[in-house]
Amino acid sequence: MSSRLLALLALLILSAAGFLFLGAEGPWAFLLPFRGAKLGALMLVGACIATATVMFQTVTANRILTPSVLGFDALYVLVLTVFVHGLGAQAAGLVATPAMFVINLVVMTALGLGLFALLLRLGSGEMLKLVLTGIVIGIAIRSFTGFLQRMIDPAEFQLVQAGSFARFTYVDPLMLGIGALVAVPALALAWRLRFKLDVLALGPTAATGLGEPPRRVQMQALVLICVLIAVATSLAGPLVAGSSGPSNFFGLVVAALAHIATPSPRHAILMPSAALIGGCILIGGQTIMERVLHLATPLPVVIELLGGLLFLTLLLKRRAA
Repeated sequence: MSSRLLALLALLILSAAGFLFLGAEGPWAFLLPFRGAKLGALMLVGACIATATVMFQTVTANRILTPSVLGFDALYVLVLTVFVHGLGAQAAGLVATPAMFVINLVVMTALGLGLFALLLRLGSGEMLKLVLTGIVIGIAIRSFTGFLQRMIDPAEFQLVQAGSFARFTYVDPLMLGIGALVAVPALALAWRLRFKLDVLALGPTAATGLGEPPRRVQMQALVLICVLIAVATSLAGPLVAGSSGPSNFFGLVVAALAHIATPSPRHAILMPSAALIGGCILIGGQTIMERVLHLATPLPVVIELLGGLLFLTLLLKRRAA
């Protein structure tokens, strides 16, 4: 299994090298810092979403659920819309970027934790009930967001729209540094939970019998999931094709490929595998979009198309089994 992880690491290094050096035209003193910041953001976002998705699937005991499917991206757009609607476009534009990042991070973490705890309580462990509840809550959040967006003036709406899409064309190094300061400790804590997650994956009864209270591990994992997804979304924006469209399936694709590339129940294997695959997909996809397609097609659109097909495949396969 370690050889497969090394192969994924080599693929990530090749993808990063291609992103940095392919089509390089201009002084390296400018290109390396500019592309380096984008590369760091792609790797950080990929690792955060991949790790959070693997943990979320363990907590919910379901391989087809992701935080985004249950409406976390909709929370980001709602927070942004309420902020702009409350302060106005001019006042919102005066808020310092680091302050806005911290506000998004804190609010999204709190709202996300409440959302996931509510879903787990309402879903009662039943996959169909959990999915339907999440979809309904996500639709309600998007409907309220759309209602608020129709009440603001065009200038404010333009500001909201600008922040409602994933953006890797430019990354502020300061924001990347702040995001890394929050995400790296969260990833380290997630790594420390790997053995407890292995026990939790055996089921609540087995976990209790082995001396690991499922509820405590679930809450610890949910806090980390909310922090990781909030960092990724606040740094780059939601990976969606549109602010009112369906949530993205990036986490689903990454987690499914991790189970295929490294078929192991151990989270010490699955989490780094998913993080490496997530980085490869984002870096390789962004390289193709920038160097080959010249940004003619946004990367989230392609991810949603492939992820939607994979979601249907996994759902039908599970039902047939």
